[in-house]
Amino acid sequence: MIKTAILTVSSTRTEKNDESGKVLKEILTDDFEIIEYDIVSDNENSIIEQLNFYCDSQKADLVLTNGGTGFSESDITPEATIKVADKIVPGISELIRAEGIKITKRAALSRGISALKETTLIINLPGSPKGAKESLEAIIDLIPHAIKMINGGGH
Repeated sequence: MIKTAILTVSSTRTEKNDESGKVLKEILTDDFEIIEYDIVSDNENSIIEQLNFYCDSQKADLVLTNGGTGFSESDITPEATIKVADKIVPGISELIRAEGIKITKRAALSRGISALKETTLIINLPGSPKGAKESLEAIIDLIPHAIKMINGGGH
């Protein structure tokens, strides 16, 4: 089981109206155990605190963020992720954008990144339910192998 945390970054969403978080939960198969699901406002310290909690205290294998990857002043999820990251994993986000561009050119406007903090893989996804769904579907088959590699498995 891949221990997974989902973090919705939004100043307006609640558990009741967080469609993106719900979509991500639905996509995750039996291989994924959702250990945490939270919503934080578009505040860098709140995002960093939550990411550190998932990585350090909860020992999540995977953290999926959604929201905060656009161009507005409050969109700071990638910047917060960089501050907790040990390594950047560009290929995952490049693949997300490449697959997304096949559906809409606007996918090129996502600033989401992917990174490692120790043994946790963090992937920033768009905040729209459609964008989050399409993005996760583009890479979900790579995640088990990535987690295996992070934990010392072969390439």
